[in-house]
Amino acid sequence: MTTDLFSLAGKTALITGGSRGLGREMALAFAEHGANIVVASRKVENCETVANEVRALGRRALAVGYHAASWSDAERLAAESITEFGHIDVLVNNAGMSPLYSSLVDVTEDLYDKVLGVNLKGPFRLSALIGTHMITPNETGVIRGGSIINVSSIASTRPSPNEVVYGAAKAAVNNLTMGLARTYAPHVRVNCIVPGPFLTDISKAWDMDRFNEGARTAYMLQRGGEPHEIVGAALYLASNASSYTTGTLLPVDGGPR
Repeated sequence: MTTDLFSLAGKTALITGGSRGLGREMALAFAEHGANIVVASRKVENCETVANEVRALGRRALAVGYHAASWSDAERLAAESITEFGHIDVLVNNAGMSPLYSSLVDVTEDLYDKVLGVNLKGPFRLSALIGTHMITPNETGVIRGGSIINVSSIASTRPSPNEVVYGAAKAAVNNLTMGLARTYAPHVRVNCIVPGPFLTDISKAWDMDRFNEGARTAYMLQRGGEPHEIVGAALYLASNASSYTTGTLLPVDGGPR
């Protein structure tokens, strides 16, 4: 039945950066389609808020404080999630950061390391741990498999002058997606959503009049994305609807001109 293609019933999804923005939208959508959810982000109290929203939908949820640039935090997050639910079927590497800087020469080593750590080191280590878990046979010899979804950015191919370090890190995430897809095939599908400008909390710092004016000519859809508009792509890649899709970069970007 085509109505079952997007079902996540009986599955568990771990979403980093899941306490707000696109991560929260994915967490709630996955729960609405039957999944239990691990919400991971820096502030555990914010994760707990989303976890309660998931529980209100009748699903189980776990809130975990997690710093994406920490190797040991990735190990702790993976262990706590597997202990709580027994298995992870979907991993979404959504946590990211893109701090502002005045000029390239003023980018400090600390800023550079933080951007690469959160945007690249975190997805690499967590994918290594969860991907290995997904392909490890259980006590009956069954390999459960799963889906890993990385979240990149339009900056990975079209970085603005304010996104040079961030864009480089996200370009590496695009590359990581293909490497992981080949590493964990055929049991784990690994794909990447490449979002354009979305009107999440980060957009509150934008000059919206200037952005809207520019978007009319910069994007075919002539606007920024609403957070809920990430859900279709995420559900597709998380569910059996994408059973023959791996190693793919999926733009959700409003059509840059």
